[in-house]
Amino acid sequence: MKKILAPSLLAGDHGNLRSSLLEVEHDGREWIHLDLMDGHFVPNLSFGPQTVADLRPHSKLFFDVHLMLARPDLYLDAFIKAGSELITIHLEPQYDHQAALDKIRSAGVKTGLAINPGTPVDLFFPYLDQVDLVLCMTVNPGFGGQSFKGFVLEKVRELAKRRESQNHSFLIEVDGGVGPQHVEECLDSGVDVFVAGTSYYKSSPQERAAFARSIGEE
Repeated sequence: MKKILAPSLLAGDHGNLRSSLLEVEHDGREWIHLDLMDGHFVPNLSFGPQTVADLRPHSKLFFDVHLMLARPDLYLDAFIKAGSELITIHLEPQYDHQAALDKIRSAGVKTGLAINPGTPVDLFFPYLDQVDLVLCMTVNPGFGGQSFKGFVLEKVRELAKRRESQNHSFLIEVDGGVGPQHVEECLDSGVDVFVAGTSYYKSSPQERAAFARSIGEE
């Protein structure tokens, strides 16, 4: 299964997000990870669907949109219209998860589900045949620059086992504190998509290319 390095635009220059987006494309990446936060589900605010829509015409990157919202179901139409190609929603908040997944899929957009570090992995299990991606947060979401929580990889290993034994095809993504030093243990656990924010944007182009090669993207 192909491995993907998905830089997180949250760690880019918020005064010039277009430049940060194009920087990733120039580096030869294929995905960009867009973190949307509402100040309720997580203790921070980022940007909204209009920002996604405004960035969309400037890049051919795959838009991996991660909704850290208390009610993502209320904003799906806006993010679909904005040009999201994959929309990931969290299982922790109380809303109709199934209806939200159905709505995303019916719009022709890929579906993702996410959990925070302290959330049991078995919440994923009823949906594994319906999603294109599962995201295991490796920090408590809200702010960049946190340390990678290695215990989350036990959840990744369980998901990888189920994927193989039940013949699923979903990708496994990790997000939070991910850097080159975590590549080997993540690959061994079954990770496919590496979201990297601070560790990507604070590195040189040469270091970024080495990061991509280490996961097998280049």
